Amino acid sequence: MGFQKLAVTDIDLSAHQPHVRQWLNDGFAGEMGYLHRNLEKRLHPDQLEPGTYRVITARMNYLPADTQPIEVLENSNKGYISRYALGRDYHKVLRRRLAKLASQINALLTEEQSVDYQFRAFTDSAPVLEKALAEKGGLGWMGKHTLILDKEAGSWFFLGEIYTNAPLAIDQFIVEDACGKCSACMTVCPTQAIISPKKLDATRCISYLTIEHKDSIDEALRPLMGNRIYGCDDCQLFCPWNRDAPTTTEPDFAVRNGLDQPELLDLFALSEAQFRLLIQGSAMGRVGYPQWQRNIAIALGNGAGGKDVVNALTHKLGRVNPMVDEHISWALERLKGNATFL
Repeated sequence: MGFQKLAVTDIDLSAHQPHVRQWLNDGFAGEMGYLHRNLEKRLHPDQLEPGTYRVITARMNYLPADTQPIEVLENSNKGYISRYALGRDYHKVLRRRLAKLASQINALLTEEQSVDYQFRAFTDSAPVLEKALAEKGGLGWMGKHTLILDKEAGSWFFLGEIYTNAPLAIDQFIVEDACGKCSACMTVCPTQAIISPKKLDATRCISYLTIEHKDSIDEALRPLMGNRIYGCDDCQLFCPWNRDAPTTTEPDFAVRNGLDQPELLDLFALSEAQFRLLIQGSAMGRVGYPQWQRNIAIALGNGAGGKDVVNALTHKLGRVNPMVDEHISWALERLKGNATFL
């Protein structure tokens, strides 16, 4: 069904509870209030889905081939979109596959044991401690950037889970932490959001700022965002374990609408209706049009400027909302010192 690895684990997440609670108490979740809600269900799978006894955890590669991420990051005329969002919405793809897998497993068990077990599939869509379950199941280790890593697969994969009351045998995969002394992900993070190994201050993370954060972005962080307009992959791009990471062969994750190397001015010129059409069916529906305009305005302000850029920014003043205007004005002011401003 397209999964690269599956594992069965139990539901004991007690080893992860202190870290999760401390991380939330430290305020590193920012405005992501949903991480505070239903915390007990997140930490105790059987509270989310009563009767849960086992978790099937799965991973699926998503990196499209030949998207040239470094070249895009180095071209200030283009916008960088996190590689996970270039194709079809992974929530729908994985959940559908997981549900089909669960149905087939249940059919086999029903035939063998005459018992109809319960199964429920998740993909980043409920209070599930996905990375902890993946690590516990042996799909990889948690890297210093807080993503799950595998020596062969790197970290370019989605995670999904099936909660079940079926008494499946637990897999005994043992995966050792192989980050060693490497701290590339921490060093290259543009905003230094990885404050210590395996501890991320989401309020500084560009993925959080461009996707989860809805309002004005701290002026001190704007220049550090470069041309990243939806998410950020730097901690993965420069991870040694990703040098030979496999690309996806899943058609649903192929690049759509040229979003791997889009021109910033073309994206900025889109109306709200055109924007909605552009991202239809992708995971990018998490951002609204004002956020989209805000992010691109910052990227344009971090670029080389020029008459076309200044005209585009000026044209959009007063057309969305005051929050967007603030970032447009910041971009124009920042470009004034550029020799190509006019």
